[in-house]
Amino acid sequence: MEILQTAHSYLAYVVLAILFIAVANAITGLMGNRMFTLEKDFRISLFALILSHIQLILGLILFFVSSNGLAAIKELGMGGLNSAARLLAVEHPFINIIAIVLITIGWSRHKKFMEAKKKFKTIAIFYGLGLVLILSRIPWGQWFN
Repeated sequence: MEILQTAHSYLAYVVLAILFIAVANAITGLMGNRMFTLEKDFRISLFALILSHIQLILGLILFFVSSNGLAAIKELGMGGLNSAARLLAVEHPFINIIAIVLITIGWSRHKKFMEAKKKFKTIAIFYGLGLVLILSRIPWGQWFN
C-alpha cells in the first residue's frame, strides 16, 4: 500500500510535467503554424495520455484500498468529512477523473482532423483544461510535507 501511494505521488510530478510540455508544444505549434509531426507532436501527446491514464489507474486503486478514499466515506459519511478528508476522498478523485476524460476527448478529437492547426488547437484546449483541473485538486499540503 505504501509503495502504491509513493508511486502515485511521484508519478504525479511526471504527469504534470508531460502535460505541461504537451500543452506548451500544442500552443507553440498553433502559434508558429508548424506541421503536426508523428516524431514529436504525436508522441508527446500520446505519452501524456498514457501517463495520465496510468496515474488514474493507480489513483483508483488507492481510492478503493486506502483509508483516505472509500473507507473514509464509509466510516464517517459524507457529512463527517472535514475539508482535508473531503479533498482526498471526493474532490481529488472526481475532478481528476473529469480531467482525464477531457484529455482523452482531446486525444480522440485531434485524430479526426487533418489540418495541423486544428490538431494543435484541440490538444491545447482539452489537455490544458485537464491540466488546470488536475492542478486545482492536488492536495498541496500533503505534497510539501
